[in-house]
This record gives sequence, structure tokens and C-alpha cells, in this order.
Amino acid sequence: MRRPGFGILAAVFGLLLTGVAGTQQTHEAPKITKEQLKLLLGKPDVVILDVRLDEQWRFSNRKIPGAVHENPAVPSTWMDKYPKNKTIVLYCA
Repeated sequence: MRRPGFGILAAVFGLLLTGVAGTQQTHEAPKITKEQLKLLLGKPDVVILDVRLDEQWRFSNRKIPGAVHENPAVPSTWMDKYPKNKTIVLYCA
């Protein structure tokens, strides 16, 4: 089985969390390309979250610089710690 490359990892979900906390969304989050993500890296109004499973994250040598790892199984434990006025980008393998 082929390991996903940066291009696959960077096929991310862009999600603005304004109004999302405490509500269940039924629509799919917009997707962005790796080129679009590269333009967002380092911007102060963007938070990049690596939401791969712990084991996938721990043993991976491919991580986006500046991304914060969060457990995708329990978003209720971390969702409120990110400002609602920022663009939140989630990515996984």
C-alpha cells in the first residue's frame, strides 16, 4: 500500500468555525488544494489542525509546519480553545 504524500495530506478541509460550536453540521466542509494551503501558512488569522488518529500522527514523518495535532475522536475537548473569528483548516491522511 502506498503511503500518502504531502499532496494527499494537503487535500485539506477548510472550515470556519464561526457558529459551529455546539451545532451539528450536515453539509460537507469546503476543500482546498495544497497550493491554496501554502498561501495560508504562517498567517495569524489561520489555525491548521492535524486531525489524524494519534497512531497515524505519531509515526508520520510528514507534518505541516505550524499545525497543531488534535484527536479527531473527541472534538468537544478541543473545539472551544480555538478562536471563532479565525479560519480553521483541518487535515488528515
